[in-house]
Amino acid sequence: MTDTLTPVLTANWGDKAPWKIAEYEAQGGYDALRKALTMTQDEVMNAVKDSGLRGRGGAGFPTGMKWSFVPQSNPNPKYLVVNGDESEPGTCKDIPLMMATPHTLVEGVIIASYAIRAHHAFIYIRGEVLHVHRRMQQAVRDAYAKGYLGKNILGSGYDLDVVVHAGAGAYICGEETALLDSLEGRRGQPRLRPPFPAVAGLYASPTVVNNVESIASVPSIIANGPAWFASMGTEKSKGYGIYSLSGHVTNPGQYEAPLGITLRELIKLAGGMRNGHELKFFTPGGSSTQILTKEHLDLPLDFDSVAAAGSLLGTRALQIFDETTSVVRTTLRWIEFYKHESCGKCTPCREGNWWLVQMLKKFEAGHASEGDLDKMLDVASNIGGRSFCALADGAVACLQSAVKEFRSEFEAGTHTPAWELFPYEKSALFAASERTAVAASHTSLSTSEAGEGAEEDAKVTAPPPLLNARDADEVVVAEAEAAGDIPTQLNEVFEPKTNDEGGRA
Repeated sequence: MTDTLTPVLTANWGDKAPWKIAEYEAQGGYDALRKALTMTQDEVMNAVKDSGLRGRGGAGFPTGMKWSFVPQSNPNPKYLVVNGDESEPGTCKDIPLMMATPHTLVEGVIIASYAIRAHHAFIYIRGEVLHVHRRMQQAVRDAYAKGYLGKNILGSGYDLDVVVHAGAGAYICGEETALLDSLEGRRGQPRLRPPFPAVAGLYASPTVVNNVESIASVPSIIANGPAWFASMGTEKSKGYGIYSLSGHVTNPGQYEAPLGITLRELIKLAGGMRNGHELKFFTPGGSSTQILTKEHLDLPLDFDSVAAAGSLLGTRALQIFDETTSVVRTTLRWIEFYKHESCGKCTPCREGNWWLVQMLKKFEAGHASEGDLDKMLDVASNIGGRSFCALADGAVACLQSAVKEFRSEFEAGTHTPAWELFPYEKSALFAASERTAVAASHTSLSTSEAGEGAEEDAKVTAPPPLLNARDADEVVVAEAEAAGDIPTQLNEVFEPKTNDEGGRA
């Protein structure tokens, strides 16, 4: 793993219009499909097996083996479902891929569907990213127009229809069985397994659910051969992958590299840590993975090495934090996310995450009591491994690892607020002066457009400086008290309105 990888998935991201089918074809697009259609379904499946491709959605299960679990003796239709419901904090690889080169995914969908003998495929995308949904829809329409989709694809006799589906916006729908429920028109909640989707998935029929990046990697395997793919990466984690770097690095973004690259190398690619600062901790695979520290800078970022270090490679979402960051505050923000996104189906997750948020707020505010830390860890231990799906496991993973690595910061929460130990402005990526300059530019624009006499009005309407939630609440209350509005507001809220006869309105 010493050779520098020439980008594959991201090779054309910098082109003028890489999402257009003509540009994709000019770069050899759909040639892999033509090659696959000259092979048998089993040959395509074995090629993916031999490549060593492991699922890029987080679990790292061998993709070809997953395809082989589909029982071909089952008379029901076979389905391929592509999981594009990317929404975990820090994870940002599938959405840019679909936005930049959607035809890479479309071609992969056709090849994968052919391998498992499916004639219907679904691409499930998070509904909030409307621009991505529209781009994928256009790519599918273009593929139909060119004869890559529909009846008798390229004269092969193989038929395939693809549907691009917009989810309603729930993190839980990234869990494959919840995604299937959502596709069927029901509330997205995890299913009890077995049966597994390969046997009884979408519409109780054999179904393969794969991540966007997993399917998008298939065309290059077919085009260049499994040995080419297996030559990259490490012994048990073959090939390449997109690493998403966010946080306190000079140039955050997506970096494609062989599996097994180290964080030290990735930070160098990203221009280093921001000036004058050093790494404190990071997540190797999104907020649901155990945090690692600067001691792991040279840890190979592959499935097995990261697991041996006590964490998970996950989605390779590297959230990078320097020494100005409060671990308590960061953990609270993550747990708030999981509390909000819990589907509510099982008690440990629904109630446990709520209680974790309440306790973490006390630590952040410096109001925690002696024994609260052990109590919080006890609550976490009663959540992890006892929930219906892995959402709660991910929530407690970041908390337990944070306490393990930075216990003293949590203990400080018994007497000192986190915003005093780690001021917000120190960890902010943009200085207050920069925000002021932006506000001033908006002010000058508004005054120039409005003409004379608008300057004073602009001063009044200029946006206030950014406040943390606690300070903002205090400001609102203080302003209401000064105006004498609080009693009136309370009466309006808590006193039921009555009709003329004294009954409830």
